[in-house]
Amino acid sequence: MNEQLTHFDEKGNTRMVDVGGKQETLRVAIARGHITARPETLQLIAKQKMKKGDVLEVARLAGIMAAKRTGELIPLCHPLALTSIRVELAIAADTPRIEIEAEVQTVGRTGVEMEALTAVSVAALTVYDMCKAVDREMVIANVKLVKKTGGKNSYQSSVVGSQLNEASDNDDTNLETKDG
Repeated sequence: MNEQLTHFDEKGNTRMVDVGGKQETLRVAIARGHITARPETLQLIAKQKMKKGDVLEVARLAGIMAAKRTGELIPLCHPLALTSIRVELAIAADTPRIEIEAEVQTVGRTGVEMEALTAVSVAALTVYDMCKAVDREMVIANVKLVKKTGGKNSYQSSVVGSQLNEASDNDDTNLETKDG
């Protein structure tokens, strides 16, 4: 693993990384996270009884839109022409939470990890916004990069994920990010 911080020059000044010399390759990133909520809140969401509308669909759309705007939100991210964005939300069967997964793709010179992480984060924030009138104890947790392919380095999380089709990870207290 490279221990050098890439967004600083040799004098410590902030800079945007020069990716001009890199090869264009298919870049894919998958991020996951979840938001815990009271069971009553999840029932309202499942039955589409929230006053603001279909929470899961609005959150999906918000995540897609956020991935497209990542270069405007995070100061040193390159603006990218994304070729595919998939955001999935599902109410977990065994725990009181909504699990969120985003997969982002591009053909380019830099990865899409930040876009996938942003999609998950904004989808979770949207759930919170739409449900806060009935549940202010919701917790957004475990937002993390789980896979990155393309470019020189690929990454696969060694931590068992907690989302969608993987085993449960019961730490609901940390907002965690990892980049590859």
